[in-house]
Amino acid sequence: MSSVLRTAVSGRSRVRSPLPREARDTLFLLAIIAATLIPHADHLPWWCSAVTAAVLAWRAHMAWRSAALPGRWTLVAALALIMTLTWITHRTLLGREAGITMLAMLMALKTLELRARRDAFVVFFLGFFLVLTQFLYSQALLTALWTLLCVWGLLSALVLAQMPQGVPSLRLAARIAARNTAYGLPVMLVLFMLFPRLPPLWGLPKDAGARTGLSDTMEFGSFADVAMDDSIAMRLQFKGPPPPQSQLYFRAQVLSRFDGRTWTAARGYWSSSHKDVQLTGPVYRFQVTMEPLRVTVLPMLEFSPPPPDDRLRVGDMALVRGGQGQWVAPRAVTERLRFDYEAWPRASWGMEQSRGLTQQELQLPPNLNPRAVALGATLRQRYAEQDEAARATSISTDLLRQIRTNGYTYTLTPGVYGENTPDAIDEFWFDRKLGFCEHFAAAYVVMMRAAGVPARVVTGFQGADPELQDGAMVVRMGQAHAWAEYWTQSRGWQRVDPTAAVAPDRVQGRRLRQPPGAIAGVFDTVSPGTLERMRQAWESINNQWQQQVLNFSGGEQMDLLKRLGFDDPNWALLVQMGGLLLAGGAVVGAGVAAWQRRPHDPWSRQRARLRRALDGLGLSTADHETPRQWAQQLQARHGAAAQPLVNALLQLDAQRYRQDRLVGTSQWQQGFLAACESLRQQLATQAR
Repeated sequence: MSSVLRTAVSGRSRVRSPLPREARDTLFLLAIIAATLIPHADHLPWWCSAVTAAVLAWRAHMAWRSAALPGRWTLVAALALIMTLTWITHRTLLGREAGITMLAMLMALKTLELRARRDAFVVFFLGFFLVLTQFLYSQALLTALWTLLCVWGLLSALVLAQMPQGVPSLRLAARIAARNTAYGLPVMLVLFMLFPRLPPLWGLPKDAGARTGLSDTMEFGSFADVAMDDSIAMRLQFKGPPPPQSQLYFRAQVLSRFDGRTWTAARGYWSSSHKDVQLTGPVYRFQVTMEPLRVTVLPMLEFSPPPPDDRLRVGDMALVRGGQGQWVAPRAVTERLRFDYEAWPRASWGMEQSRGLTQQELQLPPNLNPRAVALGATLRQRYAEQDEAARATSISTDLLRQIRTNGYTYTLTPGVYGENTPDAIDEFWFDRKLGFCEHFAAAYVVMMRAAGVPARVVTGFQGADPELQDGAMVVRMGQAHAWAEYWTQSRGWQRVDPTAAVAPDRVQGRRLRQPPGAIAGVFDTVSPGTLERMRQAWESINNQWQQQVLNFSGGEQMDLLKRLGFDDPNWALLVQMGGLLLAGGAVVGAGVAAWQRRPHDPWSRQRARLRRALDGLGLSTADHETPRQWAQQLQARHGAAAQPLVNALLQLDAQRYRQDRLVGTSQWQQGFLAACESLRQQLATQAR
């Protein structure tokens, strides 16, 4: 980059750097590139992060020592190596993951050939694009703030590259970059408010790790340890007092099919022909802000009556009401949703459902879990003399009593079931008695079915944390839950939570924690109340960022136009308004630029008027010349005829540096202009 950043001395630099100009600017650019790559370290391959760090460190060493850059064949070999590694890792050179890997490596390699101005510009623009890719993984407020800092650094480095003379300070470059960015803020705001919203290019990737959250299936005892995830699943802003914690069940998947290990949703069972809903108890109205959960069945607070067309409009999607009480989206939700909702947690439904539709809720895989099936049959015989509803209630009560009194333990680390036997339910219920919600719900449903009572597993969320900062209720991914339902003709579907029988705290909003690790142990020394308040304060700030910025969608744009007085806003009107505002801004910007080019202090204004008058006499004046120099030109060119003008200019030059330096009287100006006109007439007469 020697031709771009030349070492010289400048009076504008107040603090002298011990490094040459080229080395200082190169090290600054490398630091900004490293800061840009830091957020990508979590999802780049390990070798990419290691090689990138090594290349940047090598380039910094060369800048510090003023060493020569590597040859072209070295760079070609490095390029071939990273392409090979990228292909081995991703099995492609295209796509998001492979593309970002290549982009990070190419930007690092490009720093090894900073020989011309265009090389520096390539690094700058690669950096800007790499900053943009951070939003493919996270759009949180911290990401935005870090991105803003990286953009400021890249712009500062770009300013330095555009100032090859002298040694301008980093502070000066940062100030120029900040000022120019501020000039673009009005245009940015207009585009943000009025530019049509486009759908995302990519959805968010699924997390393959074992974490709490929602899934389309539930495999009994498939992992030994569940990591609590405190990330937010949704926020609820109630328009009155919220329901009790024990009624906060957010219904998602309904799992009816069981093969002995895995529970899945029944295919083809999405009919909503029955609308036998009895709305009892209080109604709760609230606004939901749902994070991108990457599921098609959305967790919604039980229970809401189906709309007339069985569809709920949420953003640009129409959710369809399924016959099992779910809300089904036409596609996996990969963007944040915000909508209004109402629910009756004490409602009853399903009383008019035919017995034919409940037969699948009685099926069990043959020859599995014989002890659990035998217990169900025993309970059925024990309460055989009761009617259907009473018998189902008695069997359910008996099972819940056994959970409370037979030594069962709720734990997030129960170990794996079914490793040595296909009868995983028997192993849990009769032998080990350790588990969490999925174990208790699955075992309960199996024995209810064995007792002849239709039953199924429901997954979703249970409970919500109150936010003291803004009054909202927060549902976290760690509150994912599984419970059960059983059916009778007279009462419909009845919710039962077997986990509440062994761990009532789980349903009262006090979630259990894992044993703390090393980092958690450090934080345990801080007051839990302080940590909770800090977390709530940050989540409140982040929620405002999400609500006001990330959730500013096409619907909010139309609402903005309505508030501005447009009765029927549409996209055409949005484009027209955006174009008019941008055109108006361009006119205002041109006017400001023209105004800035004009002289504003009294001396400069008077000097400009004198120059125009002298130009009329054929005298060539320059910006850097003084009135004394103009007087000398007049005397040399016109002699004694110009003596009045010469005296006036010498007087002006003398008063420029006095305390009352400005000759500002109108009499002096009128005399000067009159002398100019007199000389012009003399010259015209001589020309004839």
